Amino acid sequence: MEEFILQVAREGLLLVLVASAPPLLASMGVGLVVSVMQATTQIQEQTLTFVPKLVAVFLSLVIAGPWIGTQLVRFTHTLYTEFPGVMGG
Repeated sequence: MEEFILQVAREGLLLVLVASAPPLLASMGVGLVVSVMQATTQIQEQTLTFVPKLVAVFLSLVIAGPWIGTQLVRFTHTLYTEFPGVMGG
């Protein structure tokens, strides 16, 4: 029982990392590009980075959304099918 709980917790944490990676990496990449452009042009507007990051995160979720959804459904299905067997029911 304890081993199952630890395995589920480990898989859940890994799933959170994997599912959040595409939007996070897109936001970081766009932020880096915008920061370099701001440094080269010496335009220091704080709101300039918000819209490109928002668009990048939205696009990454549109592209990676089906894959993320599949991973979440797989994990949930595993929980619902394996948990009753562990509880003895």
